[in-house]
Amino acid sequence: MQAGTLAFLAFSPILLAAILLVGLRWPARRAMPVVYMLTAGIGLFAWDMSVTRVLASTLQGLVITIGVLWIIFGAILLLNTLKYSGGIAEIRAGFATLSPDRRIQAIVIAWLFGCFIEGASGFGTPAAIAAPLLVAIGFPAMAAVLLGMLVQSTPVSFGAVGTPIIIGVNSGLDTAALGAQLAERGSSWDAFLQLITGNVAILHALVGTLMPFVMVLLLTRFFGRERSWRAAFEVLPFALFAGLAFTVPYVLTGVFLGPEFPSLLGGLVGLAIVTTALRFGFLVPKTTWDFADAKDWPAEWLGSVEMKLDQMPHHHRIGALRAWLPYVLVGLLLVLSRVLPELGAALKSVVVVFPEILGEKGIKADFMPLYLPGGILVAVVLITVFLHRMHARSLAKAVGESSRVLLGAGFVLLFTVPMVRILINSGVNAADLPSMPIAMAQWVADSVGDVYPLLAPSVGALGAFIAGSNTVSNMMLSQFQYGVATSLGISGALVVAAQAVGAAAGNMVAIHNVVAASATVGLLGREGAILRKTFWPTVYYVLMCGLLVFVAIHLLGIGDPLVAG
Repeated sequence: MQAGTLAFLAFSPILLAAILLVGLRWPARRAMPVVYMLTAGIGLFAWDMSVTRVLASTLQGLVITIGVLWIIFGAILLLNTLKYSGGIAEIRAGFATLSPDRRIQAIVIAWLFGCFIEGASGFGTPAAIAAPLLVAIGFPAMAAVLLGMLVQSTPVSFGAVGTPIIIGVNSGLDTAALGAQLAERGSSWDAFLQLITGNVAILHALVGTLMPFVMVLLLTRFFGRERSWRAAFEVLPFALFAGLAFTVPYVLTGVFLGPEFPSLLGGLVGLAIVTTALRFGFLVPKTTWDFADAKDWPAEWLGSVEMKLDQMPHHHRIGALRAWLPYVLVGLLLVLSRVLPELGAALKSVVVVFPEILGEKGIKADFMPLYLPGGILVAVVLITVFLHRMHARSLAKAVGESSRVLLGAGFVLLFTVPMVRILINSGVNAADLPSMPIAMAQWVADSVGDVYPLLAPSVGALGAFIAGSNTVSNMMLSQFQYGVATSLGISGALVVAAQAVGAAAGNMVAIHNVVAASATVGLLGREGAILRKTFWPTVYYVLMCGLLVFVAIHLLGIGDPLVAG
């Protein structure tokens, strides 16, 4: 079969998903079962995968889905618990005191707080936490999900304490062969991984500093009273300040300390700098921007998760400190569980393992209920019950509401994640074909030659779009990207860095990330509308990164000093 034909067949599930979700505006609950069936059919009949391998991939996807739903449940439950305890009312009042300007609130909550949570946990947790919090303080549900998706860009490469680099790139590259080559030249694999890490941090900082402004730009254009870009430019100086407040400590940490803490420290330092500046009115626009009255919002902006805070059965007033303490505990426990080996090991010891599902080599899955962010979120909920002195009946209501929200998301993810696993696991087949993602990427590389650096981030984004994961995209495609760079005689470290940055940007359009974020605010069924808005920021991100890498390689002549002979 021709390489172009293989690439088209491999791409067809993604194309069909785009047509159904974006073109025909089908809800994901209708579109994804169809896409799953097409993917399974291509795996069986074009890739000659065994029926057992397709079934094993599907079962693997279902186990992963349980983990995703566990995270969603924890995020929704914490929100609903705070809703019934009165915590959300205090948080909303606190942000209004800090700044009543919705543009400022979006930057502080979605960008800075979201970056910190991404650095601590990954797994799409920022959108799952930030989106419902934004709804709770008065944002339309669709605007909240959009902002939650956009933060899944710059901090993602160093999310979950560096997992996309430490696990994704480490597992995706042939470390044994590269390590031996590096040792011959007096270097080491650790030094080369740090070179990649530094490149990733620099590329993200150069492109990502504008992301707070992009957030505000889309917020005012699609959700403002006048639907114009103009209101965004009023906050441009503050947005750039907030962008730099995150990216400067982020890039310094990435270049000098390694991949574990750039997003964590960037978010934490950025929050401290920006909130302090706000108290002095630094760069705050003279005019305050707000949405139109909620009664005038279009129906498609609204989710099914209601936040009628004034009607909540608050048993007593709680202060701002106690209201924020659950979210502080979430961040603290996530960090401790990732940086303290003993604690992490203890949490990971509670695990359900499915090794070699149906006997298929390499297809395994596990579920760690305590280590996943869902377990930590639920633990914080239980702590909050005591901190806020809640009644048992209020907690029961929060659990009931949260459980009902999972039903819609669960159905969609039952098809989306297994579809992803079939694509990823298609490399083992009777026809001796590469996996579908590799087939797509190989055709692109063979077709474009020396201009490939421009497209390397797009390949990474494609992998993340398929898998919904920067880490998985890096695992699938890092060796391919390095191989293309080697064959073209260009910097492998830069091209792999472009892969990691593009894979981070791809999270903004990953379907099951959109589904997961939408579920937290009851917006299921309008995934296509979200994707149409997140598409353009993703294009900006991968094109700018590609241009920077192209200039670095072909105009500045940057190579791999550790590998060059």
